[in-house]
Amino acid sequence: MTTAVTTSVAHDRVLAAFERLEAAAQPEVWITVRSREEVLAAASDIDARFAAGEALPLYGTVFAVKDNIDVAGLPTTAAHPDFSYEPVADSTVVSRLVAAGAIVIGKTNMDQFATGLVGTRSPFGVVHSAIKPERVSGGSSSGSAVAVASGIVDFSLGTDTAGSGRVPAAYNGLVGLKPTRGVIPVTGVVPASISYDCVSIFAPTMSLAADVLRVAAGADASDPYSRAWPAFTPLAAPARPRVAVPDDAELARLSPETRAAFEAAVRDLNARGVETAPIDITPFMDASGLLYSGALVAERHDAFGDFVTSNTEHADPSVLTIATNAWTLRATDLARDQRLVQEQRLRGIQALDGFDALLLPTAPEHPTIADVQSDPLVVNSRLGRYTNFVNLFDLAAVAIPAGEADGGMFGVTFVTRGFADQVGIDLAALMLDEDPPLVVDGATSLVVFGAHLSGQPLNAQLEAAGGRLVGLVQTSADYRLYDVPGPIKRPGLVYEPGNGESIVGEEWMFSPAGLGEVVAQLTAPMSIGPIFLDDGRTVSGFQAAQVGGPDITAFGGWLAYLQEQAV
Repeated sequence: MTTAVTTSVAHDRVLAAFERLEAAAQPEVWITVRSREEVLAAASDIDARFAAGEALPLYGTVFAVKDNIDVAGLPTTAAHPDFSYEPVADSTVVSRLVAAGAIVIGKTNMDQFATGLVGTRSPFGVVHSAIKPERVSGGSSSGSAVAVASGIVDFSLGTDTAGSGRVPAAYNGLVGLKPTRGVIPVTGVVPASISYDCVSIFAPTMSLAADVLRVAAGADASDPYSRAWPAFTPLAAPARPRVAVPDDAELARLSPETRAAFEAAVRDLNARGVETAPIDITPFMDASGLLYSGALVAERHDAFGDFVTSNTEHADPSVLTIATNAWTLRATDLARDQRLVQEQRLRGIQALDGFDALLLPTAPEHPTIADVQSDPLVVNSRLGRYTNFVNLFDLAAVAIPAGEADGGMFGVTFVTRGFADQVGIDLAALMLDEDPPLVVDGATSLVVFGAHLSGQPLNAQLEAAGGRLVGLVQTSADYRLYDVPGPIKRPGLVYEPGNGESIVGEEWMFSPAGLGEVVAQLTAPMSIGPIFLDDGRTVSGFQAAQVGGPDITAFGGWLAYLQEQAV
């Protein structure tokens, strides 16, 4: 007789979330919270699905959703009460996360219409930093960050056009993951600046943020801005990464304590085997100034300007000012600034030649709430110096905590090329002592046994193709290994069932085009074919037809043979 499997993980997590929500007593964090009964019913359904054997990669997690992202049955307000509507369907991103076993607790407060980096621009209340309550939470994804930092939810969704998924992460001691534009669809997201909007992820760890991105990513046929991972996508940071940092001229702008905190982060990175070098980041900073000070802000008027200028009672004064001023811009101004962005982008990308990422302070300061209220537009504009350019240049970014400075929170951000999200994730995880999962779907395994192994002469081909080392593997006991004569010292793996032994190698993962790039560089007598592993899997790998040269099978692998020769 088979006994039914029961589990209450989701149910218990929901009870803990509501207990923590009540204890936190932070009503300004939320705009709408689902009823306990409704969420417990959803948890019971999730527990039953898991018990029935359904694969649920986010099983047992609860999350919060910024209130410009649709959740069916809950109003979407974008922090303006008169804008409120009740969607009949989940946004694409919420739908994917719920299908993976995560449970929505509620909708969070935000800077109105996702316009701000402070967390004070909402009629639903000023959101405080979860760690430094006299200071701002950061925005515009203010409530989403604090809901995670307060331990109420496991992760949350924000949006990030100018830094709204990164600045709040810095101010609340979180990981803030801003993917390449379009990797997470924006279907069901209220636009702020549609050309540059992204859905972002807050989590306490890099690993969880990466798990969420893996589920959330992927093109959506109903979203003209969404994009799939391209055929060539780097799947890892190289073994010896090179990271650019701002030069002394830029760092001189920071307070002494903030500069010291940044330089400590650079030293930490160096100690972990990462090479850093200064560059002139002027092109990035010049572009940052264009997002709000230039004509690109016209997209904000297109998104919500008519509404907010016609519904001023609950409009935040700063947001209303931005929308009103945007109406005066000319089409030629917009065309000019779009051209300037592309010119600065070219200079910026050229400055990153030879580097895997750019490391920056996430924000230059962590202001108090009083600071922002005394000069809301000026203080807010300062906070986007190191974030505004990222979406303009079609780059990816990961913000992580890096201590404190000047009495506030401090963080750093890894900025990488578009679709090199995994590189930034790996570098961030390195600093956080984590081992994050691969976020890119569609990767293919390849096993290697000789000159392509880590530290060997041809391993650079694998790194250049964006390969990711998975680990050591053993073949089934059906192979022999030979030292192949030729200009490159390398072995040949030959399939000889009934007359072989198990040979050690490495498993790597590649995007489709990356694998093609590696295979295209193979030379005779090497070829690619199926390799049988001792764990029962069959994967593609490098092998050879019968070759001349010494039989070195007894060594069990190429590196052991080389070590013996070196003695």
